[in-house]
This record gives sequence, C-alpha cells and structure tokens, in this order.
Amino acid sequence: MHPSLPFASVVLLISAVTVSAFEVNAVVRGVDAENRSIVVFAGGQDRKLEVATDATFTDSKGVPLADGLKSKGLKDGAEVTLTVERGNGRPALLSLKLNHNAEGSKPGAPRRGAPQGGRGGVDPKFNNRPTTGLKPLDEMTAEDRYQGEDGGLYGGGKNEPPAAHAAAAKKATKQIVPRDAAGTPSSNGKIGVVSISMSNATQEYSKFKQIADADPQKSSNVAIVDCAQGGQAMAEWVDPRARAWQTADQRLASAGVSPEQVQVVWIKLANKGPSGTLENHGRTLERDTLAVIHNAKQRFPNLQIAYLGSRIYGGYTQSGLNPEPQAYEGAFVVRWMIQDQAKGNPELNYDADRGAVRAPVLLWGPYFWADGTTPRKSDGLVYDRSDLAGDGTHPSESGRQKVAELMLRFFTTDADAKRWFVKH
Repeated sequence: MHPSLPFASVVLLISAVTVSAFEVNAVVRGVDAENRSIVVFAGGQDRKLEVATDATFTDSKGVPLADGLKSKGLKDGAEVTLTVERGNGRPALLSLKLNHNAEGSKPGAPRRGAPQGGRGGVDPKFNNRPTTGLKPLDEMTAEDRYQGEDGGLYGGGKNEPPAAHAAAAKKATKQIVPRDAAGTPSSNGKIGVVSISMSNATQEYSKFKQIADADPQKSSNVAIVDCAQGGQAMAEWVDPRARAWQTADQRLASAGVSPEQVQVVWIKLANKGPSGTLENHGRTLERDTLAVIHNAKQRFPNLQIAYLGSRIYGGYTQSGLNPEPQAYEGAFVVRWMIQDQAKGNPELNYDADRGAVRAPVLLWGPYFWADGTTPRKSDGLVYDRSDLAGDGTHPSESGRQKVAELMLRFFTTDADAKRWFVKH
C-alpha cells in the first residue's frame, strides 16, 4: 500500500500494475447511486470512478455507513479518503472513508465543531450570499475594529512588518541559497519551497506550481513541492508522526528534494468546522499552527521563512467545513502569530543568540480574502460564485487560477522573496 499518493500518481502507478490498490485524499463532487459511480476532485481534476460491488463505506471512526453509497454523508464537498484500484481499464473505488464524521450527530443536531444557526449549521448573516459587508484586513485602519482587533496585516493599520521584524526577514532571506542534498550551499543546488495545509491549499498551490514552473522569471534552482493534502488541516499536522508529514516526506522524495534543501514553507491556516467567536476558534488554530511550525523547523533544519496565509472568501458555502465569518477571521490568527514573534515570544524564537531556535521568521504571504463580489480596493479582486466549486468552500478552476496568480505576483515582486525566487 502506498498511502495518500496524489490521484494522478495513483492512475499512473495502477496502469503499470495489474492488481494494486492505493489510497488518495479527495473531495466528493457527486454520487450516482443507481449506476454505482462517484465523481471526486483529486489531483487537481474531477474524476469519475466506478464503485466496486463489494466497496465499503465508513465514517471517520471506521464505522460502516448505514446507507452505503446513498449515505447523506457523501454530499457534495465531503472530504474523503479513497482506496482505488484499476479495473477493466478504468479506476474503481474499493473503499471510502469520511475524513470527518458527517453522520455522527443526532438527527437535526449540528455537526460537532460547526458554527450554530442557519442552513447547514452556518451563520445566515454571512453565508449563502455574494458579499458579507466585512472589510478586508488590509483595508482596515488603525481606528477600525473587528471583535476588538484593529486593521492592517501587521496591526496598527499597517500592511508592512515593523522595522526590526523586517530586518530579521532580510537577514533570514540572505541564508536562502541553493543547497545540495546535505544542505551545503551549492550553485547547482535547490531551494525547496513547500506548502503545508489542507485541500483548498493543495488545489491552489498545485496551480501555483504549474504557472510558476512555466514562468521564465522563476529561478531554476527553486523547487516548488506541494505537500498540502486534502483533509489535512492544521490539527492533522500537530503530531510530528502524523500521516500528513509522512505523505509530505514521500512527495519531497519523489521531487528529489531533501529536507535539508527546504528553506521556505507556505502555510495556509485553517481547521475543520471552526465555531464560536474569533477568540474561541482562533486560539485553537493558533495553538495548532504553533505546533506545525515547530514540527517544520525540526524537520527542515535550513528553514528560514514561513509565509503564512488565510482563506479565500467562504460566504457561498452552506456547510460548516469553513464558513464565514470564520474563514475571514483566520487572518487575525496569522497576525497574532507574527506579532507574538516580533514581541520576542520564545516559542517562536528564530535567533540563536536569544536561545533555542524554535521557528523560522514568520511573514505574511499574499492575502487572499476579498468580500465576494465587492471589489478589493488594492487590486479589484472579487470572488464570483463561479470561483468556488459546488460546495461553496473549495475553489473552482477559476478560483484556483486567481489564487495562483496572486502567489506568483507576490513571489516575483516582494522585496525579500524575489531575491531568491527570481532568476538573476
């Protein structure tokens, strides 16, 4: 068994072996119980699978779903782990496991962890609508307030880091150079840049990799590796022995990038089913992300910079996976962590002269949130309904393209990032 291989790799591998099965993370797009088929999003594409007559369907705890393929848990947007086998010339589904227990609540009760109120357990004031009236964090001023928080990516209405933190970022950036597999600087070496997060992130980052690798501006030394995975939000990366890290190791090995060559990570902060106020779900996300950052620094000894980011617009969703305003509020958690580091929190120390190094320098990457169809003032960014998939949570192809272009623009224009990303 090869756990959690990307779907495209699964198809290639099972083409070369007569009978072999592989696991893959995916998102349900549609179920045809009558004809025993299912459409899933995996490997950056929608895929139609035949369902084996003896296929099994279980919840996140391994308990069989009472209605099998007709289960209400297999709704559009459900995150699942599949076991797939190539049979009769096309992929066949052998087993399906929900990545969260969509049927674990009593009838009529909201799913555990989902925000209360409204259709599908979401707040009707902010969801199933094209705009929320919330102001993007980078447009909020020092006088603006949201649940007690002022504006600006870095606080105080400012979208640039304070001088001391900016100086630390420049110093760390100078250490980002091509390295050989052992981590020694080498002109022919690699600068590993990896993603860490969940399904939205892998869908967006894989598109970024596609357009960045084709861009003539990108340095040939930069090796972009998508380690983000469906169903693997921050909580699933907390344990350093977790499946998410094992899969990341496999993807790095397949890309020919050693842990010693990884010098930059992009982390998209989110957890499944956030609920309550910013203080409630935000502090949980902060604790989980802190553990992820510690794990990354320990795993990648030459890690210098972690670019943090939050979600895209979530107001079209009708599920509690990551609705508004929680999708919007994730940006404040990014800011908390950067501010804590700038204030000298030893848990986020990056300077060996100040004690044990626990983290890379934390910075904002590109900020993705815009209020649906209300244009963002800085660049006119909007998210139309067509930019989100059927579940209103995951990006469609056009949504992925928008995020990927924002990322490429950031890495080719940011004063620090372009020093190592752009060909010189």
